[in-house]
Order: sequence, then C-alpha cells, then structure tokens
Amino acid sequence: MNWPLSWRGGEDMLTVVATVVVFGLLIFCHELGHFLGAKWAGIKVYEFSLGFGPRLGGFRDRETIYSLRALPLGGYTRMAGMDPGENEPVEKGRSFNEKPVWQRLLVIAGGPLANFLLAVVILGLVFQVQGVPVLTNVVGTVQAGGPASTAGLRPGDRILTVDGHLVTDWDQMVKQIQSRPDQTIILEIQRDNSKLALSLKTETNAAGQGMIGITNADPQVVRQNPLLALSTGFAYTGRITWLILAFVGQMIFQHAPPEVGGPLRVAKEIGQAAKLGLANLAELAAFLSINLGIFNLLPVPALDGSRIVFLLTEAVRGRPVDPAKENFIHLVGVGLLLLLMVFITYKDVLNIWPRI
Repeated sequence: MNWPLSWRGGEDMLTVVATVVVFGLLIFCHELGHFLGAKWAGIKVYEFSLGFGPRLGGFRDRETIYSLRALPLGGYTRMAGMDPGENEPVEKGRSFNEKPVWQRLLVIAGGPLANFLLAVVILGLVFQVQGVPVLTNVVGTVQAGGPASTAGLRPGDRILTVDGHLVTDWDQMVKQIQSRPDQTIILEIQRDNSKLALSLKTETNAAGQGMIGITNADPQVVRQNPLLALSTGFAYTGRITWLILAFVGQMIFQHAPPEVGGPLRVAKEIGQAAKLGLANLAELAAFLSINLGIFNLLPVPALDGSRIVFLLTEAVRGRPVDPAKENFIHLVGVGLLLLLMVFITYKDVLNIWPRI
C-alpha cells in the first residue's frame, strides 16, 4: 500500500516542498544530535540554527537562541569554546574545550549518529504502517524433471517442515535443504486444507549444497509490530550503510564509476519519490539520512570526521592540537568543499538540463 501525494501548484511545487521538508528533517536531526550531546555534557550552547544566512525568526530560551534562517541547506549548533576567537563570557567548566576528550567525541559524533537513528525510525515506521516484503515458504515454480517435480510438489504448496525441522519462511527452508546434499528427505507440506508428506532425494549444486528444483512465490507484504519494525529498520540501516561503504571503496579503487550528486540531483530524486507516494519519499529520506551520516564521518576538514580525528590525536598525544592551526585546516576544508559543491552542482545542471 502507498499513498500518492498531490499538490495543486504542480509538480515543481511538490518537488520544492518535499525537498525543503526532507532536507530540513535531516539537518534538524543532525544538529539536534550535537545539541543534545552538548546539553548532556553541560556545554553552553549559544545558538541552535536550522539553515544559514539571514535570520527569518526564532526565539530565545534562557541561554540559547533557536533560529530559522533563509537558506535551508544546512544548520549549526554554536557552542562555547568551539571558536578560538570568541570573546563571549562563559561560566567555568561550560566550554567545549574544558570537557574530557570522550565527552567531546560524543558531542561531535552525536550529529552523524542522529542521522543513523533517524533512518532506523523512518524505516521502522514504514515497515509498521506499510509493511515489509517477506519471502514465505510457499512454492512459486517447480522445475520439470527435478526432485520436487518427481515427488509431486506443486506451485502454491506451503512447506511446513524439512526432515522434521519447522520452517516459517523461505530462508529457513533453503538452509535446511542446502545442508542436505544428495540425501533423501521428508517434506511436510500444506496443500489447500490438507497436509501431505513427500519423500524426495536432493541433488547437489556447484557449491556442494542440496537443491530440489523450486523457486519461491512472490513475496508477501507483512506489517510488523512497532518493536519488530524498529529491529528490522535497524538491520536495514546497517545493511544499507555497509553497501554504501562498499560502493565508496569500489569508487576509490576505481572498480566502479564515480557517482556523486549535489543538491539539484538530490532534489530531483526527492521530487520523483514524492510523486510515487509518501512511503517512497520516506524510504528515500532514510537513505539520504544514512548518506549524510556517513559523509559527515569522513576525515575531511570541516566535517565531523576530521574533528573526531583531531580529538583522537589529542587523546594519543595527551595535549590538543593548536586551536588556531586546527581552525585554519577546517577553514581550508570549507573552501574545498564549496568548490567541490560548485563543481558537482554544475554537473547536475548539465545532466538535468542538457544542451539542445
């Protein structure tokens, strides 16, 4: 089940609104991770901002200003002690640099971790409301002349046990059969309202595993309870993270073509997902949140990953890197990232609006 989205202003307006909402959610959760980490560590937070540029509005709560700014493609959490040139007074023990290394590590890592957690929650909600595809233990096709066909197994039969071992899904059934190459086994099946026992001898595939010549039926979409949905969301987040890291590794070693997209390409993908429905948009938002978490953990100057490297260096050396030198490195990193963003955006423009 999916829910189509529509917007009277047209497809372009739908893309704009969906992009602002998705980017805003990802950035808000990322900065919230830093913000909550800072509050937990007792660090004074001057400002929590969603967006850059001119301030559109906000409010002040005791010591922290909460701002909404004009450019929605970013945000920041300004803490005491992060800028070596700051001259705002702060109580003793409430500066970032006064905290132990392990607390500062948690504050910096809080942003990317929040993005991974957001992906888990989004996917969990999708699996709870829409459901997750599950390969059941129902036979889809039977290979002519194979062991299953010879024994009388038919499409639509549900395999209940393999040699007395209960199987509740396709993967369990496959593992049981693969572990019995060239053996006679008993399958208990359900056909319509009857239960039957079929005896057959497995064959052996090229990998030395048992096989009987069947394929699975189409997966069924099963809605999960909240706890199981979050667990599945966690597993999917880990799996997607691993696939992204593997692909990045292939690009680095030139085993795969470089595929990098900027804000324009992401906005286009968000717009297309929004047209397909809310569930598709939510799944894309989870994927983008994982990407944002991984990207910020890269050891690139100006990103959270480089700050983590500096903190780990401080832990090993027993003294911090000169703050002026560290901030200069981050400043150079910002410049390089901006140049990279301009280049990627230029390529996006050429791909989205090719020359005629």
